[in-house]
Amino acid sequence: MQEYQAPLADMQFVLRELVDHALMAQLPGFEDATLELGEAVLEEAAKFAGGVLSPLNRIGDREGVRWSDTQVATASGWKQAYGRFVEGGWSALACPREFGGQNLPRMLSALVEEMWNGANMAFTLCPMLTRGAIEAIDLKGSQHLKETYLPKMVSGEWTGTMNLTEPQAGSDLAAVRTLAEPIGGGRYKLKGQKIFITYGEHDLTENIIHMVLARTPGAPEGVKGMSLFVVPKYLVNADGSLGERNDVRCLSVEHKLGIHASPTCVLAFGQQGGAVGELIGEENRGLEYMFVMMNAARFAVGLEGIGLSERAFQTALAFASERVQGMEPGVQGRVPIVRHPDIRRMLMLIKSKTEAMRALASVAAVSLDAARMHPDVKQRARHQAFADLMIPVIKGWCTENSVALTSLAIQVHGGMGFIEETGVAQLYRDARITPIYEGTTGIQANDLVGRKIARDGGRAAQALIEEMGGLCGAGRVFCAAIDALESAVQYVVSSYGKDARGVSAGAVPLLELFGVVAGGWQLLRSAGVARERLASPPAQGAASAAFYRAKIETARFYTDHVLSQAPGLAHAIIEGSVAVIAEDVL
Repeated sequence: MQEYQAPLADMQFVLRELVDHALMAQLPGFEDATLELGEAVLEEAAKFAGGVLSPLNRIGDREGVRWSDTQVATASGWKQAYGRFVEGGWSALACPREFGGQNLPRMLSALVEEMWNGANMAFTLCPMLTRGAIEAIDLKGSQHLKETYLPKMVSGEWTGTMNLTEPQAGSDLAAVRTLAEPIGGGRYKLKGQKIFITYGEHDLTENIIHMVLARTPGAPEGVKGMSLFVVPKYLVNADGSLGERNDVRCLSVEHKLGIHASPTCVLAFGQQGGAVGELIGEENRGLEYMFVMMNAARFAVGLEGIGLSERAFQTALAFASERVQGMEPGVQGRVPIVRHPDIRRMLMLIKSKTEAMRALASVAAVSLDAARMHPDVKQRARHQAFADLMIPVIKGWCTENSVALTSLAIQVHGGMGFIEETGVAQLYRDARITPIYEGTTGIQANDLVGRKIARDGGRAAQALIEEMGGLCGAGRVFCAAIDALESAVQYVVSSYGKDARGVSAGAVPLLELFGVVAGGWQLLRSAGVARERLASPPAQGAASAAFYRAKIETARFYTDHVLSQAPGLAHAIIEGSVAVIAEDVL
């Protein structure tokens, strides 16, 4: 299997042409985040992804992790690669400057994270969870917690985790039982067990900072009674040095379908009296705070789907270009299979959807920053509404696509794709978790329907539809797709209050419809830019004419093969609930 090569040309196109640079220039702290700096960061990240992380991907898949007596050893080369990751400052890209971060735009760090995921997703999960923990402490933690933990988490010297799930509490967090008893001085002792904890134990850093959801004595039942705690593997002394080992242990690691090199741990808190933790924010507001981490993680998981899809495209294209088999219709002689029409169809489906996802995630990332930092309160609210709408779409649509597209890459390989040595099977195995963890696609879809559309009467969705509708001149297929999405949104708004169950039966198709249309919006924007560039004298640093022509044809393919499905999805959303909820069917 060839090593991953970052799609720099397309990423630079997104950076130059699709994101709103004027908007980013208005955001405090981004004055130095120039286009030239962004391109330099992408070029260096590409070298690290292809030269350091990618060669370890197969090694990590084969070796996995090793658990022994509560300790976890990572795969060969992992610790050295993580050391280089930290030394290069990659862990601090979008982190606050106050605690040693580089404070670069989330859009830029999103493109970099896509590279990490394409090169080695199992490795990337560790810094991804750390960044989520950093956000939670930075936004909701006390100054003491920030000063104690953030400098070393931002630098990458310490890593972070998210601890929600328990054996009896999966997606139903109301069933969480971990108990946190106050012991004075703002500290608590936690007792309980958490499962499916990514990088809950490892040998990459000297300390691991766990974000733990737990209940205090007398807390209300259900989700309103949960609090969030910082529980370090090693307690931290007043001078910042490490103190005694805390009462948290790894009981085992899971044996999984994919991401073998990422330790998925069962953690026990308080087997010897109680794990010492400190409260983040106020008691009984833990789920609210945890959603800060969860939203960051959901967006990041969407980036995993994009990275895996890109690598699937690269792997399948390389194989199809070299594999000689059969004759091209109407042409004499045996040819590489990339010449066969159906192989080209599959490759174009992977390529077009991947480029649509990349562009959509990058545009949404700009709004994530604008929602926090824009000086105008109305603009902050507008961008927050757009980001809130897009996060379940990016998480759900991009990850579902990654499963389908990595499977399609196996299909391009034929029988060789079913053989582990070609490497493409690993991409499918790794992708399969992405629509599950950090909230399944069904949960994302219910969030989209209930919280993001029905709750605000569809205002945010309608605003986006109107913005996308400005491209209706691009053709009747896109106009029909916009009409289909608008009809589906109106159905949700008018019907959710009286038939939430029936509307929810179409939630996942609605999420897909949103992704299909919003992805098409970005590809049509790309095609418009490409036409303008082809009609103008070449500018310094611009892509080649062939690149721009490919942009136009990729948008054409997506329009004909993907956007054209929108009316059918709308039909399933509006008309398809009866058989789903019929009592005598299942």
